Amino acid sequence: MRDFFRNLFSRDNEYEKVEPVDIENAVRKEITVAGRVQGVGFRFFTQQTALNLRITGWVKNQTDGSVIMEVQGTPQQLDSLITRLKQGNGYSKVVQMKIEDLEVEKGENKFGIRY
Repeated sequence: MRDFFRNLFSRDNEYEKVEPVDIENAVRKEITVAGRVQGVGFRFFTQQTALNLRITGWVKNQTDGSVIMEVQGTPQQLDSLITRLKQGNGYSKVVQMKIEDLEVEKGENKFGIRY
């Protein structure tokens, strides 16, 4: 339990390293999620899910109550992430999701929470 809170509140773990996917197979997306997604652990849930799927990128709260993220991985990894984001963490409720294609960022090897 101590490790859970250390990971949750430690500034040192805001970005965790991930083994990046082969750049030739990678895609990058900007995803904006609306609904009950702030104040319910959604960014932490997104980070942990992305790390488990070996996805790189970042996630951040927006002032309008939505959450925005840039994620990079294989199409299959991102499809899995999107499915899990829609399901949520048990406290969140996604009511809208906007997805846009972005240029792949070479050399990215971390996923973090931005503030």
